[in-house]
Amino acid sequence: MAKKDGSLLDRLAWRREFRRWKRLAAAAGVSDLASLRRHRVQARQLRTHIDQLIHVADGRLALPRIGSNAFHVPHGSDWAWRPELWRGPLGEQGKASVRSKSMLGNEVTLFHDCDRSELTLRQLRNLREADLAPFGLRMDVFAFDGSFLSLVIDFPPDAVAGLKRRHLIRLDTIVELEKPLEIFARLNIKHGPNTEQLVRELPLHDDERMVEFDLAYSNLNEKRVERIWLDLIFEGPEMNQVVIRDLTFSRRPRAEL
Repeated sequence: MAKKDGSLLDRLAWRREFRRWKRLAAAAGVSDLASLRRHRVQARQLRTHIDQLIHVADGRLALPRIGSNAFHVPHGSDWAWRPELWRGPLGEQGKASVRSKSMLGNEVTLFHDCDRSELTLRQLRNLREADLAPFGLRMDVFAFDGSFLSLVIDFPPDAVAGLKRRHLIRLDTIVELEKPLEIFARLNIKHGPNTEQLVRELPLHDDERMVEFDLAYSNLNEKRVERIWLDLIFEGPEMNQVVIRDLTFSRRPRAEL
């Protein structure tokens, strides 16, 4: 009974607050400036929590309705991660005529050297049963007068913790192409003043593309690792549409010889 009464009280309180903010919004054009300033501060504080609730709710309720971090992780992995763009809805879901160094979310940055950008980026919702990631990324490239085009994904700080030369870092992705093109993945690891770079070409024979970077073939200074990022480099991207349905990373120690 107490639960039912609490629910009723919540509904009454909500209706009262809703009517209050509706009244304040309607009167904003004629309110005195002191009151308007106070209401603006209150509204901004309230909006912070509302936006957070909407972000989390959209991510949990988005199709496919699964955990946003649900994906296959190889046995023995000690770290795994899916970037935020593929996990939940972004505040800004798309850009047109994208300039170089433009970001979509906090972890994905587009780089190019076009004089005139005819590129678009857009986050989209995955609706297929086969998709594990709730969201994907679509990149449309029209006329392209540059010499390079790449998407840079910044890794979180916990990717650096405990990183050793005996580790394998794996990239799994699902990519759809309007027409064939070459895509290269370049892993960058900054350690002290130096940056290790390992490059692999994504296989194009299947929708699911996977590459592994074996750090044993690098000159990594394990004690000075600072940060990691990955470049997805697109060769000959003009007049093409690229949809990255999913993008995940994992890390595991290589088997001892």
